[in-house]
Amino acid sequence: LFPGQGSQYIGMGKSYLSLSPQAQSLIQKADQILGFPISTIMFEGPDDRLKETDITQPALFISSAMALAVLNERGIQPHMVAGHSLGEYSALYAAHVLGFEETLKLVRTRGQAMQECAIKHPGTMAAIIGLDPAIISDICAEVNKDKRPCVPANFNQTAQTVISGEKEAVRKAMEICAQKGAAKTVELNVAGAFHSPLMSEAAEKMKSLIEKIPFNTPSCPVITNVDAKPTEDPVEIKRKLILQIDHPVLWDNSLKTMIQAGAETFVEVGSGKILSSMLRRLDKTKKAMWTDDFFTIEKNISTLSVQS
Repeated sequence: LFPGQGSQYIGMGKSYLSLSPQAQSLIQKADQILGFPISTIMFEGPDDRLKETDITQPALFISSAMALAVLNERGIQPHMVAGHSLGEYSALYAAHVLGFEETLKLVRTRGQAMQECAIKHPGTMAAIIGLDPAIISDICAEVNKDKRPCVPANFNQTAQTVISGEKEAVRKAMEICAQKGAAKTVELNVAGAFHSPLMSEAAEKMKSLIEKIPFNTPSCPVITNVDAKPTEDPVEIKRKLILQIDHPVLWDNSLKTMIQAGAETFVEVGSGKILSSMLRRLDKTKKAMWTDDFFTIEKNISTLSVQS
């Protein structure tokens, strides 16, 4: 599992340097490819800069690629992969659909395009807790009748859906959700209305870029955000990756797809433990771990090796 925006923090990826020679090589290569020291921002901040979308997205990919190197150097390979939003690019890298340089350039452009959209078309996002996703979808559709975009953006869990769109529309939907029985509604501190129609220009920009790049057949199934289905056809992967930017992330269903396919052990590869925490809430019988837990990483990897 590969995390998306919101998992970043100052110091991300730094601990991998002592665990993997390849991780050291990747961060050096990233600075060269981007033409500026993103490693300094990742390791030292400032926090305001790290949180800017054009930096956050490549930083998260780099951190995940470094964590993946730690696993790969110890013989750990995935049987299937999925990434939340931006994390889907990391998942494609892990499945050898794209190389490191190609992926880094794509996520850098994606971050810039989404940041430009956020400035041009200001919006917001909000987490709705404790209300049926179908009810939330109906509320968004009702608000949309006023020609103000408001849509479900992330179906993270049955009890947690994130909505996205024009600010007043999102706030109106929050009010209605509260009236309909939501346990909590929280407007998120985000740069823009991600995974909503306000990101359509970014989707168009990424489409023109993605269509020019050859995609390899993945080494394992990729569970894609837009339909939560395992995909191994490079043409289909491209199509779904383009749709992803202004369509919702079906994360809860993605995890369920992996469980139904037989997944028993899940590893969150990169910064934070948001996705592994979601997995534990969904199914406590599955083993979930994260590569950011450096005190037990070697123990966790040893356990994975035994299971493999």
